[in-house]
Amino acid sequence: MAKDDVSKPTEESATTETLLDRAVEKSLLHAVFGHDPTRRAVLRTMGTGAALAALETVFPLGAAKAIAAEAGKVSAIEKKAPKIGFIPITCATPIIMAHPMGFYSKHGLDAIVEKVAGWAVIRDKAIAGETDATHMLSPMPIATTMGLGSQAVPFVLPAIENINGQAITLHVKHKDKKDPKQWKGMTFCVPFEYSMHNLLLRYVVAEAGLDPNKDITIRVVPPPEMVSSLIAETVDGFLGPDPFNQRAVFQNVGFIWKLTKDIWDGHPCCAFACSKDFMEKNPNTFRALIKAVIDATQYVKKPENRKEVAGAIAPRNYLNQPVVVVEQVLTGSFPDGLGNMLNVPDRIDFDPFPFHSMAIWIMTQLKRWGYITGEVDYKKIAEQVFLAAECKKTMEELGHKSPASTTTKHMILGKEFDPDKAAEYEASFKIRKA
Repeated sequence: MAKDDVSKPTEESATTETLLDRAVEKSLLHAVFGHDPTRRAVLRTMGTGAALAALETVFPLGAAKAIAAEAGKVSAIEKKAPKIGFIPITCATPIIMAHPMGFYSKHGLDAIVEKVAGWAVIRDKAIAGETDATHMLSPMPIATTMGLGSQAVPFVLPAIENINGQAITLHVKHKDKKDPKQWKGMTFCVPFEYSMHNLLLRYVVAEAGLDPNKDITIRVVPPPEMVSSLIAETVDGFLGPDPFNQRAVFQNVGFIWKLTKDIWDGHPCCAFACSKDFMEKNPNTFRALIKAVIDATQYVKKPENRKEVAGAIAPRNYLNQPVVVVEQVLTGSFPDGLGNMLNVPDRIDFDPFPFHSMAIWIMTQLKRWGYITGEVDYKKIAEQVFLAAECKKTMEELGHKSPASTTTKHMILGKEFDPDKAAEYEASFKIRKA
């Protein structure tokens, strides 16, 4: 081995080890000799070194120091101030609220949250390492891992940010077009190709007998620009994240046609993700981040906390939205733009568990519409990207109940999805990319 290859502890780590050894020695002397006068008398007579040498004949002092040192390594956070990217939508609520409400600091982090305008940018910043962890649409870590739309970089998803939380909103001029069969020739926007928004819009349109590749136009528009696109009438509607569905109602330009919870109740929406490389190089930072996000998720899950959270995330540096709009989304008490006041407490909900079956469904739809070609090992990719075991462990450490299984059956517009029959399910659709 070359001389330069020999590793040695830094001055900082040597100092830490020395202090830790002294703390172990002090604790042992205190435990054996008791109160201060007795301990001081013994040490005056024998000397600290001799006293410790005598004790080591009956107590494994070296082993105790090693255990203490290892415990210190386990708990050390490698990166105290990780940078986390987010898009200003209510789907990012746990990631955002954890900053002003102290969930990051509770778990030993001085996290920096950075607002990003669009999904392609947030993906590219994460791939380039400009952010350490990031808010992502739940299909994005799968797409990035598989190299769909970008270079292939392994990403992991240890927690879902929110379930439900989207809607199909139409321009007010289309109040007479409540049947999707009437949407032929219309233009819709979604926030990203690799999104639940795109996949669910396509699903709804295809179930109505229209081909989303031929009978409607689908454009990608960043969420903050969706309402202005509706105002300008460059689109007829969108399947988008909140608060922009509610903002369209607030500005009297749109009405909520259907909440996505009425398409698939409990569907995944956004997620907390990072590169596999970051997870492996910073395991303790990764664990602290997951704890902070899951802690925040469980807090906002409780209805009685929703208004408080709305006030925390509405300001300019986060969502930059009227508090009343954010409250309407989070509480589920809202006008729909058709003259009705609705009460849907789980319009948006929060459950961090990343079921592998969610990932498998996403991949069946990516394959259906030609984003994925060739054979797909659904189960393998789902297990690589959706870290259900990691989430389960963290939930239980924090005292929360977790699901017994990593897969479950899902119901989408009345049609059951069985993850054990994914290939048959994907092949069953008549309307698909040719």
